[in-house]
Amino acid sequence: MREEEKKRISKKSGFKRFLSKRWALPAIYLASAAILLIAVLWFQNSNEDSAGSGDIKVQEHGSSGNGINEESIEVGSKVENVMLPVDDVDSVVVKTDFYDKNGSKESQEKALIFYDNKYHMNRGIDLAMENGNAFEVVAALSGKVSKVEDDALLGNTVVIEHQNGITTHYQSLTDIDVKVGDEVVKGQVIAKAGKSTLNEDAGVHVHFEIRKEGIAVNPNNYIGKSVATILEAEADVKENSQNNDELKQEEADVEEEDLSSEHSTEEDSVDESTEQE
Repeated sequence: MREEEKKRISKKSGFKRFLSKRWALPAIYLASAAILLIAVLWFQNSNEDSAGSGDIKVQEHGSSGNGINEESIEVGSKVENVMLPVDDVDSVVVKTDFYDKNGSKESQEKALIFYDNKYHMNRGIDLAMENGNAFEVVAALSGKVSKVEDDALLGNTVVIEHQNGITTHYQSLTDIDVKVGDEVVKGQVIAKAGKSTLNEDAGVHVHFEIRKEGIAVNPNNYIGKSVATILEAEADVKENSQNNDELKQEEADVEEEDLSSEHSTEEDSVDESTEQE
């Protein structure tokens, strides 16, 4: 018993000697403060991590009200590439091309459509199969159907609206599978190719146009390219807008010449009959 008491007394006296040193209390204070500071920092970091993970979940599952979903849709549509409105691209031929005001004389002649004793400049491209058979017409881009109608001159027509004033036009159709208000995806069948009164020489075909703000642009410049290239084609749209006005005037001049020619022919025939009398 005495030995155990001696040990306890020895430990107490050793602790007292440690405390009696000048640096002992400051050292204990600093150590305690360091431990407390580490505990506080660890607690704060753990709270921030849990709050951060909560924010991420909200963004991932947020509704369209915060604009996240709407932005992702717009970006996705911009990277969509324009396709020809046919599935079998290898078998398709161009019957009548787009009339390019700056094109060669030969290409311009091939882009003219003769109807009602007048030449009309083609505002799109007329596509047909090499064998002349009927074929399915598909949407060149994803969008919303804004127009479906039967035109006596152009044949059945479908117009699909896309973003930022871009529309695609499909004419000379039969067996239309869509209606106004339908949402269609790129490559979806919308109708079958048919015939039109305006371009009977093309046979069974589809007339395809791309328009920006109502102005027809050359589809050949955008097939296989991102729809964003049409959005950036301000110069092309401006040029074609001016061309459209000039083409209308040229067509009016041609019609005027035809009428003058017919009038001259009638006068000549009258003069001949007068001379015979």
